[in-house]
Amino acid sequence: MSASGSSELRLMEPCWVGPYRLPNRVVMAPLTRCRAGAGNVPGPMNATYYAQRSGAGLIVSEATQVDPTGQGYPMTPGIHAPEQVAGWRLVTDAVHDRGGRIFLQLWHVGRISHPDFQPGGALPVAPSAIAPRVGMVTTFAGPKPFETPRALEEEEIPGIVEMYRRGARLAMDAGFDGVEIHGANGYLLDQFLRDGTNRRTDVYGGPPENRARLLLEVVEAVAGVWGAGRVGVRLSPNSTFNDMSDSDPEATFGYAVDRLDEYGLAYLHLVETLEKDVSHGARSRLDAAFFRPRFRNPIIANGGYDRDRAEAVLRAGHADLVSFGVLFLANPDLPERLRLGAPLNEPDPSTFYGGGERGYIDYPAMEPAGIGD
Repeated sequence: MSASGSSELRLMEPCWVGPYRLPNRVVMAPLTRCRAGAGNVPGPMNATYYAQRSGAGLIVSEATQVDPTGQGYPMTPGIHAPEQVAGWRLVTDAVHDRGGRIFLQLWHVGRISHPDFQPGGALPVAPSAIAPRVGMVTTFAGPKPFETPRALEEEEIPGIVEMYRRGARLAMDAGFDGVEIHGANGYLLDQFLRDGTNRRTDVYGGPPENRARLLLEVVEAVAGVWGAGRVGVRLSPNSTFNDMSDSDPEATFGYAVDRLDEYGLAYLHLVETLEKDVSHGARSRLDAAFFRPRFRNPIIANGGYDRDRAEAVLRAGHADLVSFGVLFLANPDLPERLRLGAPLNEPDPSTFYGGGERGYIDYPAMEPAGIGD
C-alpha cells in the first residue's frame, strides 16, 4: 500500500450508514472533553471543535446526559433543557455547513456519579447497590470516593426509558442526523447488562435475556423517535473500565447483539478488548470478528486503531468503519492525514478533560503546501 494512494485505502471508500452515504469510513469516536458552558450548554467553542473535524465520514458527539441525574463529570453537555438544545444547534449547524454528519450520543452514567451532581444531593442510581471498587469521582471540588448507589425500583425503570426517549426527541430538535445509545464503558445500560453490577432478582436481572431488557427497551423508545436506521448502539463487551465485569461475556453480549440485529439499526459500535482490559482480568477478546456473523448492518470497530490496523480490519470484512478517539482529538483533519499517510500531531493529555481553547481547537491542520508533498 503506497502512502499516497487513496484509491487503495478502504478507509477512504464511501459507505452507507442508515440513509446516509458517507464519503469515507473514518468515524470520530465520542470523546468526553468537559468543556460545556454554564448549565451544561454547548457553546461557540464546541461548535468550532466539531466543525474542524467535519471531514469524518461520521462524527459521534461526546457523551451527553439525558437527565440531570445522569451526570457524572464536570461540564459535560446535556440534552434535557431548551438551552442545551439551542447550544447543540450551534454545533450541528457548524458541522452541516462544512458538509459533515453528526450523531448525538445519549448517556446516563448510573453509579458513576456522586451526590455532588445529583439534584438535592441524592445518591446515584444503578441496577444494584454496588459501588465501584476502584477509582474516584471527579467533582467540581476535586476527586472524591464513589458512594454506594441506590438500586432502582422496578417501577422507576420506565422513567429511565422516558429520559432516553426525551433526549432522542430533543436531539432531533437540535438538528442531529441521528443518535447513538451509549451502552458501553460501565455506565447505566452497561451496568444493567453485566452480572458484575446487576444482582437484581426481578425481570431486569438474572439471565442475559433479563439483563438486556433495559437496553432493548431504550432502543425501541429511541427508534420510535428516529427510526431504527438513524440509531446506533455502542457496546464494550470486555472493557474493565469503571470496575466492570461479567461472568460470561460471550453469552451476555452474544444475546444482546443477536437481539439488536433484529431492529435494523444504523450500526453497532464496538469497543474491542484492549491490553489494559486483559491486564485487569478480561479473559477473552470479544472483537468485531466475534460479532460479525451476528450483526448484518454496519459494524464500527474501536480500540486504539492506527491506519494499518484499520485497513486490516476493513479488508478482513470484520468491520465496515473504524472510529478514532485520541488521534481525532489531536488531528482535526485526520481523514486527510490517513489518506496521505502524513505525520500526526502529538496529543497533549494534560488538556484532554476541561480547560479552554488550548488542546481543544488549536491543534493545527496540515499546511496546504504540505498536502501535495
